[in-house]
Amino acid sequence: MKKIRFVVASLSLLVPMALLVLFTAMIVKPKKIIFFGDSITQMGVEPGGYVDLIRKSLDPLKYEVIGSGIGGNKVYDLYLRMEEDVLAKKPDLVVIYVGVNDVWHKQSMHTGTDYDKFIAFYQALINKIQAAGAKVVLCTPAVIGEKKNGANEMDADLDKYAGAIRELAVKNTLPLCDLRNLFKTYGEKNNTADAAKGVLTTDGVHLNNKGNQALAEVLIPLLK
Repeated sequence: MKKIRFVVASLSLLVPMALLVLFTAMIVKPKKIIFFGDSITQMGVEPGGYVDLIRKSLDPLKYEVIGSGIGGNKVYDLYLRMEEDVLAKKPDLVVIYVGVNDVWHKQSMHTGTDYDKFIAFYQALINKIQAAGAKVVLCTPAVIGEKKNGANEMDADLDKYAGAIRELAVKNTLPLCDLRNLFKTYGEKNNTADAAKGVLTTDGVHLNNKGNQALAEVLIPLLK
C-alpha cells in the first residue's frame, strides 16, 4: 500500500509539472519585425502611419512590430546605426526602406549617395542582417514629387536607384515591395490634375493617409 501511495503521490506531482512544461513549450515567441529607414518610417510609427497600421492589423501575440526610422537618413546612416538600432534587438525580420534621401539630398543638400556606393552599402546591410539570422524584405523608394510621366526633376535618378534595389532583391533572392512602381501606377490612374503632391503624399515625399494605407496593405503579406 505504501508503494502504491508513493506512486500516486509522485504522479500527482509529475502531472502538473508535465502540463507546465507542455504549456510553456506551446507559448510561441512573437515574431519581431523592425522597419528600418528614414523620416517616412519615423513618421510611420505615429497614429495612422504605415507602421502603426501594420502593428494594429497583426496579432500582438504573434508579432512584435518596431519602427526604427530617423529623418534624413541615407543608406550609409542605416549601416552605421544598424548594430545598436536593429541587430541588438534580435529581430526575426527587417524591412529596409531607404533611398529617397540618397537621391533627394543630391540636389537639396549636395550630400546624396553615389550610385555605386549606394549599392555597396545596401548589400552590406543585407549581409549583416542575414548573418545575424534575420530575414530581409526590401522596398524601393516611392516618389520625390507625384507628377506623372517622368515630369518630376529627380524621376530618372530615382528610377535608377529603385532599379538597383530590384536587382539586389533578385541577386539575394529576397522579397521586394516595389513602392516605386506602385506609386507611379496609382498616380497614372488617380492623379488627374497631375499634381506634384497630395495624391499619396503630403509634400511629394512623405505619406498622407492614403499613402500610409497603401504601403501597409502591400507590406502585410510579405511579413507573415
